[in-house]
This record gives sequence, C-alpha cells and structure tokens, in this order.
Amino acid sequence: MKWRIPLFKSYWDEDDIESVTKIIKRGTHWAAGPEIEKFEKKIADFIGKKYALSFNSGTSALHSVLIAHGINSGEVIVPSFTFISTSNSVVLAGAKPVFAETEEESYGLDAEDIKDKLTKKTKAIIPIHYGGLVSRDIKAIKEISEDNNILLIEDAAESLGAKMDGKMAGTFGPSAMFSFCQNKIITTGEGGAIVTDSEKIYQKLKLLRSHGRVEIKPGDYFSTTKNMDYTHIGYNFRMSTISAALGLSQLKKINKNIEMRRKNAKYFNEKLSKIPKIKTMKESKNQYHIYQMYTIQLKNGRDRDRLQNHLKKAGIMTKVYFEPIHLKTFYKKEYKYKEGDLPKTEELSKKVLTIPLYPSLTLSEIDYIVDKIIDCIG
Repeated sequence: MKWRIPLFKSYWDEDDIESVTKIIKRGTHWAAGPEIEKFEKKIADFIGKKYALSFNSGTSALHSVLIAHGINSGEVIVPSFTFISTSNSVVLAGAKPVFAETEEESYGLDAEDIKDKLTKKTKAIIPIHYGGLVSRDIKAIKEISEDNNILLIEDAAESLGAKMDGKMAGTFGPSAMFSFCQNKIITTGEGGAIVTDSEKIYQKLKLLRSHGRVEIKPGDYFSTTKNMDYTHIGYNFRMSTISAALGLSQLKKINKNIEMRRKNAKYFNEKLSKIPKIKTMKESKNQYHIYQMYTIQLKNGRDRDRLQNHLKKAGIMTKVYFEPIHLKTFYKKEYKYKEGDLPKTEELSKKVLTIPLYPSLTLSEIDYIVDKIIDCIG
C-alpha cells in the first residue's frame, strides 16, 4: 500500500550520499576500512563510554554482549513489551528469558515486578528504553542488579541521545546496545553497537564479532599476507565500511534530527492533549525525550483497533509497538507461556498505537493526522 503519510522516513542529506559514494569510489576497504574505528570512537564519545564496538545489527550486538559477559545459561529478566530480538538474543546466547511486566509511564520494565521474578538462577536484567525515553525505573533496576549481583544490560536500541538527570541512555549499566536500523534516530540501514567501560568485554566482543580472529589492528585480514590465529569461536557480525561511513555522516546531524523530532512531538502533544480519550507519552522534568517513536494510548483495545483502521483508510500508517512476546508461538510452545501470565503488559499492548513522527513530517501533515483522529474518536 502506498501511504499518504508513512510511519517513518529516514533523515538524510547530500552529505550521506557523498560519504557512501566516497567509499565506493575508493574501490577498496568496503568491508574493513578506517571509517569503522572512527565511527566507534564517535559513538563512545557521544554516549560517554570508553569503548564502542559496531555490529551488523542491534540483535547481533545484544547476542554478542550476553556471551561476552558469560550469560550462556540461567535466567535473564526481560520485558515482553519490546521487539522480539531482546528475548531472542537471550535464547541464542543459551539462557532462558523470564518476562516481567511493563509500566505505563515510559513503557519500560516495572522494577516492582522484577523483584517478583528474581530467582537463584537470575543472571541478568535487560530493561529497554522505549521509543526515545529513558526507562522510568532504570535507577531502581540498577539498584536491584547491584544488590543482587546481577548483570544489567541496557537495550537502548531506540534511545540514542535520550537522557535522565543529564545522564545518557546506555550509561546506567556495565554495557548497553544501540540500533541503527532504518527507523532509528541515526541509521546505517542495518547496524548496531555495544558501549562499555570494560576493556575485557570490549576485547571479547572484538573476537566474537569476527570469527574469534586475533587482529593487530582493524582490517588486518584484508591487508596482510600473514597467517592469523583464531582463539575462540565467533561470528561474522561486522559492520561494513560503507555502513560506518553513513553512520559518521548521520551522527553529525543527530542533534538537529532530535530537535526536529521534539518540535513535532510538542505540536502533537498540544493538539492531542485536548482529546480526553488519548494519553500521550511526555517527558518528566528529569527526562529528555528524543521521540524515536510517537506512541499514544487509548482507553481500550476496541477504540485502538477502530482508530488504526480509520487512519489506514486515510492513508496514514500506524503500527502496534509492541505486542506481547510471551504470547508469540515460539515462546508459548518452548516456555509454556499463556494469556494472563502478564496481565498489565497484555492490557497495555491492546491500547497502544504508534503514529507517524519523523524530522521531515510537516505541521500540516500533523494537522491532517490529528483531524482524522478526531473524526474517529471525537
């Protein structure tokens, strides 16, 4: 279907085209060039961590960091209200995902329910920072992890640049994952990164990312005749130079990108706050929301579904972020989850709807969206 207003548009300019073209015209080092290390350094500096390592996706990044931290068995507490890669990465690493409830303010893991899910087998907690907003309970979750000697890994896939009390998403735990998929704040088409202050974890990730190969410096395999050693089993999870060059160009625009998103979200908030049947996501005084997504909440599932169908007829794309993972076929079969196991998450998922928001979205397009919402629900 051709949408009058799509859910998102990637933010780009001529500098992005020039950056990628430059690599292509160079005719070499498309897979392992100096731009990769430069991009990683820029990400680490932006977040405020010592190290960043790029990957070909956020999923492979999260999978790898779990292995690097030794999480290959036991239980890992995750939200069911998230993209499925959060829990899939746990399964792929060899551990068991244990789903906990999501709170309705920032759509992050509920710290109180985490306490109820803790067992002697719990080895890690993976909270998410939903849609560009730092999880409301992240400080409480950090305290729980420290009190119980449990690893905290932030799934900050959607929140590059978000802050709480001036502290960046991705800096509350020992390691964090970011995604650069096409709908994220900056994009390399597909891509991801891990940030950490641990040199030990950083070195392990380098091996895991590239077949367990020991390299003296980036790109050695393609620029030397020397035989190389492989000390571990690893994957081919590397980001290409072309993607890293695009990432460098995108990162130059991140503050402008966020400013435009916040401006559009503010306009949405002003318009939608006049509609009693709709609840919008707003930042509290200590939060800085970057609005990677704009999600509204309705009173019930019937109103949500009616609105989604109405907007579809008007050419406006929407999507439910997220449906409960624990009710997907694999998790019901493999781990015996069933409807009613997470009543708060299940109810929340019935009421949320993500509507279009991106930097180039115009005020007239926002007015059109709001008018169609009013047409449907008053």
